[in-house]
Amino acid sequence: MRTVPITVTALAAALLLTACGGGDDSASGDGENKASSPSGSACAASDLTVAAGAVNAAPAAGDTGNVTVNITNGGKACTLEGFPKVELVADGTTVAVPGDEAAEAQPLPLAEQGAASFTITYARGEDGDGSLAVKTLEFGLPDASATQSLDWSYGAVALKDGDKPDASVSAFQVAGD
Repeated sequence: MRTVPITVTALAAALLLTACGGGDDSASGDGENKASSPSGSACAASDLTVAAGAVNAAPAAGDTGNVTVNITNGGKACTLEGFPKVELVADGTTVAVPGDEAAEAQPLPLAEQGAASFTITYARGEDGDGSLAVKTLEFGLPDASATQSLDWSYGAVALKDGDKPDASVSAFQVAGD
C-alpha cells in the first residue's frame, strides 16, 4: 500500500511537467521570444546616472586603453537595449565611437537601483599629431537625443581613415562583468 502514494505523486509530477511544456520552448514553433524582460519598458536617460569606473589608460602613443563607464538606474525597472551611444568631444570636434564589431548587444534588464556598464577600448594617439585631443566623453542611449558628459583625461585618441576614432564601445553588460 505504501507504493500507491509514491506512484500517484510521481504520476502527478509527470503530468504537471507535461502540462507546463517540460521547459522545452523549442517545440512551440510559434517564433515568440520567451525571454522577455520583467520590466518590459526601455530605460529613460533621465533616470540613469553615469560615472567613470575602472580605467586602464593607454600609457603611450600606440598603446591600447580601456575605460569602463558605470550606469546606475535611479528609476523603475527597465531594459537597456542595443549599444550605448558614445561620442568623443575635442575642441569643437565630435566623433561617434562605433560599437565593437565582435560584440552582440542583448537586452539587459536593469532593476531599480541596478547597475550596468560598458567599456570603451581606444588606441592612444600622439598629442598634436593628427590625433583627437579628447576632453569629454558624451554618453546617450540608442535613438535618444539626451546625453550625459564625463571628463576624459586618458590622452589623445588615434584616428584612422582620417577622421574616425581608433576606438570601439562594448554592448551594455551587468556591472562587474
